[in-house]
Amino acid sequence: MTRILRNPIGWAALLMLFVLACASVFTVVPETKQALIVRMGIPRAVVNLYRADQAFGETGAGLIARVPLLDQVVYIDRRAQTVELENAPLLAADGQRLTADAFARYRIVDPTRLFEQTHGDPHRIGDTLKTALAAALRTELGRLPARSLLAPEGTPQMRAVAAALDRVAQGYGARVSEVRLDRVDLPDGAPFDAVIARMRGAGDQNVAAIRDAGARQAAAIRADGDARAAKAYADAFGQDPQFYDFYRAMQSYQKTLADGSTQFVLSPDSEYLRQFRSGGKQ
Repeated sequence: MTRILRNPIGWAALLMLFVLACASVFTVVPETKQALIVRMGIPRAVVNLYRADQAFGETGAGLIARVPLLDQVVYIDRRAQTVELENAPLLAADGQRLTADAFARYRIVDPTRLFEQTHGDPHRIGDTLKTALAAALRTELGRLPARSLLAPEGTPQMRAVAAALDRVAQGYGARVSEVRLDRVDLPDGAPFDAVIARMRGAGDQNVAAIRDAGARQAAAIRADGDARAAKAYADAFGQDPQFYDFYRAMQSYQKTLADGSTQFVLSPDSEYLRQFRSGGKQ
């Protein structure tokens, strides 16, 4: 032993053994991870467990000790995670087939349950939630017609999708915080062309109905204006027939003679020139 201690290589070997012993006993839990301590395949404790009411950095992350060779540390993310679904087929209530892109955000709140349900593979929850999200979308959104799927975020069906997915997630120790549709598309080809044709036909009908209503309203306004004008003329004629006759004659002269290009031949005693002969008096 004395000979080993006198040899620098012996000191280096002892130091390496000490470092390996410390590494097998101590480990560091990051702030972004939950550490599940598993002893001989059985979960024993959780370090840095996610709590919604605790501030970041106050949940127990840092240096922890474990029993060498017996304890295994399984790290599980504390942050919100996302599962995405692309081109999921949907069948609307009116028989129209569509495809949808959707995503859901969830967080692991019970690492022990997650470990037990996934048989030691926490990454399996993503595939499970993706399958559950596709099924929930088909079930709930299938109750809506295709036109209602253009903006379904606030509909009861989208809330039902989130609730159905959350029930599945709770069985794996997770909670769903958000479910949204990125986009809803019609498949290319004949179905897409048929829907576009129906939408164009409906739009043309709406335009025709609006145009007809506008024409009826314009006719009613024009008739009311003509009636008011006739009444005004009648009232004016009743109050002063001579002035009314003079006024109408002046309007006729203005429209006929104003541009200076109108030429016509009249006798001096023509009734049309009566206002000129009488000086405005009959």
